[in-house]
Amino acid sequence: MKQRTTSDSRRAVRSYAFRPALFAVVLALPLTQTATLSAQVLPRAVPESVGFSSERLAEATGLLQQLVQEQKIAGAVAAVARRGKLAYLEAVGVQDLATRTPMTERSLLRIYSMTKSVTAVAAMMLHEEGKFALDDPVAKYIPEFANVKVGLPDGTTRQPARGITVADLLLHTSGLNHRTSAIYRDEKVRAREMTMAQFIANLVRVPLMEDPGTRFRYSESTTIVGHLVEVWSGMPFDQFLEARIFRPLGMTDTRFWAATPEQRARLATVYAPVPGGGITPVEIETVPFSERPTLIEGAVGLLATVPDYLRFSQMLLNKGELGGIRLLKTSTVEAMVRNGLSDAIQQARGGSNGWGLANVNVLLRANPNNPASVGEYSWDGTAGTIFWVDPVQETIIILMTQSAPSNPDQIRQRFKAIVQRARID
Repeated sequence: MKQRTTSDSRRAVRSYAFRPALFAVVLALPLTQTATLSAQVLPRAVPESVGFSSERLAEATGLLQQLVQEQKIAGAVAAVARRGKLAYLEAVGVQDLATRTPMTERSLLRIYSMTKSVTAVAAMMLHEEGKFALDDPVAKYIPEFANVKVGLPDGTTRQPARGITVADLLLHTSGLNHRTSAIYRDEKVRAREMTMAQFIANLVRVPLMEDPGTRFRYSESTTIVGHLVEVWSGMPFDQFLEARIFRPLGMTDTRFWAATPEQRARLATVYAPVPGGGITPVEIETVPFSERPTLIEGAVGLLATVPDYLRFSQMLLNKGELGGIRLLKTSTVEAMVRNGLSDAIQQARGGSNGWGLANVNVLLRANPNNPASVGEYSWDGTAGTIFWVDPVQETIIILMTQSAPSNPDQIRQRFKAIVQRARID
């Protein structure tokens, strides 16, 4: 099958016409090796047996089909699990409008910032092994961080009140900025073609936005955590994830790039709306995902399937264990998925969500706009992926599209609301 190249994507400027008969497809789960493994660790269940209405879950599929037909998305894959059993797994639409390749549960999707939670698990596995303490200064392991300065409004800099700690990186209280921030773009801090050494040199050259430990600022911190995993383990980051997380959990399709023709054939295209209606292929950033990047990042970059990320999410819901394989202690996961921000930082951040070491939003109090249990945790990705884990209801919801912006027509809120209404006990 001919694959769209990066240059082809750049040249694409028009919206493809939709064919309703094609996009109304809802694909049943084929009996692939991946599906068989999924069944072993997440056995299928009649929705009613785990407290869901089959009829109402079908409405969720209907919503996804509607958004495909309305040319808001090209396709989607979604899953719902409860009490350790798979109640719902559906795929609609296509991976690519030009090739008309159907979206399936084995489609590879760019999960961007949902990579962060995987990185956090890797780090905390090494924390349990005594490789570091959360309050260790990052400079202990990466000497360049001893040189960071805090930027002042007049353009000068000063020494930080204290060094950045590992906990600061995981909680995004490091003072570092986001990869898409104007200052990082202007200073060319990050590019997938650069080495980790070049990235770190650029990162510490740009002043911190504030003293470490004083404010939540979503940032490049987790890419540094990924490098620290290499320092602590003595293994390349991608190899550590494969050996210690993906292989044990049966996440056979999760990787940083689609290396083979078979994998590239399953790589979905990202789409954005165009004026007047319809969608067109886009590049969120210059990331081909079809070749090994020079800079492998803990913050972004993984490709995954919905069943793979469902296994990862179930491991978290099970407090560190899946299918007889334990990655983390119960107490470690409990610490990772509760709010780790100080009262002062949380008050300044505002809202009803805290932030956990697992790189997740944590619901702290009831929110009329989000009728979920207090303690639910979640995070999303730039290209239209999201997961929610509700420990009280023992429920996991995953929705993945390939869209920019990431939430066309409020698909996330609408899909989740239908699933929540589908719960019957």
